[in-house]
Amino acid sequence: MSVSRLLDQLAIQAGVALADKSLMLATAESCTGGLVAAAITDVSGSSGWFERGFVTYSNEAKSTMLGVPAKLIRDHGAVSEEVARAMAEGALLNSRAQVALSVTGVAGPNGGTPEKPVGMVCFGWSNRITTHTETQRFRGDRGQIRRQAAEHAMRGLLELVRNEA
Repeated sequence: MSVSRLLDQLAIQAGVALADKSLMLATAESCTGGLVAAAITDVSGSSGWFERGFVTYSNEAKSTMLGVPAKLIRDHGAVSEEVARAMAEGALLNSRAQVALSVTGVAGPNGGTPEKPVGMVCFGWSNRITTHTETQRFRGDRGQIRRQAAEHAMRGLLELVRNEA
């Protein structure tokens, strides 16, 4: 069952854009728990442009599966642009994909701090040459925050792919 009609539409658009440029995608998700990968694999033919997805919910998983340095997580926290960058770049290093996206954040309702409140989500998008990161703040309950984060990750992916040479 679909989480979001918009997320489904974004996944279809991403598939067309990736296929048009013969690019493969890898995802690295934490707080979204695989929502992006699920939306992508709901699209028929996604095996032609989706290489793999990593759900790295724990810090240990981020380090062992993606190569995110434990020191980076200690110094900046799992919810940081630094870790989002390392996750996206790690997804590329550990796959055959040419582009990757990453998502790490605080979906709530618990776990927020004054510095990193519930709804804070960090993103990374990489194409093996350059990596772009950003932080967004979303409102709503856990499900709404996760859905908005997945949608935002897909919009960033579309921008990355459309700007590919």
